[in-house]
Amino acid sequence: MALPILYEDADVVAVAKPAGLITHTDGRTEEPTAEDWFLEHYPEKGTSEPLQRGYVHRLDRDTSGVLVFAKNPAAYEFLRKAFHDREVHKSYLAFVYGTLKEKKGVIDFDIGRSRKDFRLRSAQPKAKGRLREALTRFVVLGEAGPFSLLSVSPETGRTHQIRVHLKAIHHPIIGDVLYAPGKELALGLTRLGLHAYSLDLPLPSGGRTIIIAPIPTDLAPAIRHFPQAAQEFALE
Repeated sequence: MALPILYEDADVVAVAKPAGLITHTDGRTEEPTAEDWFLEHYPEKGTSEPLQRGYVHRLDRDTSGVLVFAKNPAAYEFLRKAFHDREVHKSYLAFVYGTLKEKKGVIDFDIGRSRKDFRLRSAQPKAKGRLREALTRFVVLGEAGPFSLLSVSPETGRTHQIRVHLKAIHHPIIGDVLYAPGKELALGLTRLGLHAYSLDLPLPSGGRTIIIAPIPTDLAPAIRHFPQAAQEFALE
């Protein structure tokens, strides 16, 4: 398995995760994971005890984009705290059904578990279990018929947050089989139209860096429906 390296220093390595690859094992399958790639390329040295290192955040299986690993325990603790304290700024591209009345805004719905399906999260007031604060900002980058391209910035890191929040405002992501079941694919997409485009994060060694995952080839046909965005992302 080859994962393109987007950034690397003594503490951190960031890769472009493709859609279809899980971040880490779920204990139920034996398929390859991004974590397997990390452990193969950065094996532990000089100790027989497992160290606390590796992935510091997760991407859903069907989401592509920037995925960061910590190479050592100090970097792991630093980055986990940075994500927890909202010092990491995340930007996603989302292809959604419909056109939005507001061209930018904030989705501020607490998220819990779905009462109908254990796999799902819900932003409904009667969601199951503890409702956790969730905040997502969005900007409309373009419209193509009855579809839109959004830049989405989640300020919290809840499971399926972007997918749940966009469904809650009645603009689910194209190709989302969990939160938009039965809807037809569009814009040439063959999978979930969600890409973790960039991470602006502090570094354990000091300072900050912005890591960008270029638009993958399986999303290029979709983004070309939005000429201005395609030009901005150097696809024309």
